[in-house]
Amino acid sequence: MLLRFGVTNHRSLRDRQELSLVASSLDDDASGLMTCRHVPGHRVLPAVVIYGANASGKSNLVHAIRWMRSAVLQSQTQGEPGGSVPQEPFLLDPTFGSMPSQFEIDFVIDNVRYHYAFKATASAFTAEWLFAFPNERRQMLFERDGMQFKFSRNLKGRNHIISELTRTNSLFLSAAAQNGHEELGKLSRYFRNIAAAREVLLHESPPDIEGNAINTKIIQFLKAAGTGVVDYRIIDRDPSQKHLEIQAKVRVLLSKFITESEDFLKFRYKATSIELAHQSTGAEPVYFELGLESEGTRRLLRLLGPVFRALEDGAVMVVDELDASLHTHACELVIALFSSPGTNPNGAQLIATTHDTNLLSSAHLRRDQVWLTEKDPAGATHLYPLTDFRTRKDDNLERGYLQGRYGAIPFSGRPSDLLATL
Repeated sequence: MLLRFGVTNHRSLRDRQELSLVASSLDDDASGLMTCRHVPGHRVLPAVVIYGANASGKSNLVHAIRWMRSAVLQSQTQGEPGGSVPQEPFLLDPTFGSMPSQFEIDFVIDNVRYHYAFKATASAFTAEWLFAFPNERRQMLFERDGMQFKFSRNLKGRNHIISELTRTNSLFLSAAAQNGHEELGKLSRYFRNIAAAREVLLHESPPDIEGNAINTKIIQFLKAAGTGVVDYRIIDRDPSQKHLEIQAKVRVLLSKFITESEDFLKFRYKATSIELAHQSTGAEPVYFELGLESEGTRRLLRLLGPVFRALEDGAVMVVDELDASLHTHACELVIALFSSPGTNPNGAQLIATTHDTNLLSSAHLRRDQVWLTEKDPAGATHLYPLTDFRTRKDDNLERGYLQGRYGAIPFSGRPSDLLATL
């Protein structure tokens, strides 16, 4: 369960910005909130949506989450001795180019709250620390200052040996996971679980959709979203000439090493594809190849696989541009999946950026689930919650947002006034 994420000096996020999934004391509908004894009020949000003008920094916040996850999972395995760190500092002020970036996260695993953070420059991870709160009292597990490490007695394992394997351009947590540290391994798995949910970047070209990316739950969702889809089938198709050539080369290669069984070498590449069924005027449905489906249906199909995996695993899912090619009702249904205890019994969470202001009227979003981004004159992003403003439960939040009452819009006023300046 994610409680907070903070970042400093990463892309347009110059000063420390924090996204909190801890519910406020608002009297909005609390039926979708998750219980957590480690926070004030004992309630955590299942989803947040982030609004802001184009280039206001929404995607940079998503990137910061991905960057932290990647550093934890890959810095030890993919870095090289003496190599650099792919830091991306704020570049519009030269003083920040030489300053470290900082990433922080508070989360709960096995009913224990953890706070983990690190600092990184272009050449090294300069600091790293981990605290646990097993009885709501802070307990240091390890601290790192440069290449000097301090370990608590409460952190069991080969800590000193692993610290000697940790490079300047890798995190100790990453090295610990790679070297079988039992206690820290579960923290690494928490970050990997974010990867299992997959950050779905909907502005990228969708890849081929595999047969295992669809199931009856997805079909039921597509029905509810009004796509016209009522069923699916997976069919075998003949491999392309390219695949046949690759298969022949692999068979030759394997024959040099495997001689016991010729049957093993008689494998054949099998390709499959998905076809979606639509109800026709006749008795039988009509199946369409994915290429004949709308862009919105194909993108929903890409999105829903990770959504249902996240719901099953109780994972954090991060989506940039949730509304890309999707109708408001489809986006609202996705949010509703996370906001309903019936469809989200394992405590999954959704972090999504969007421009769809219609969602501000959704019954599945509380006011404390709305966040906004805005750049200041220096080009730095500021992230803030809607709860910073005095609003009422029955306010028309969409109208207020479009009128500029909460900021985070490209301009206020009439379009004609803007055109007059061009």
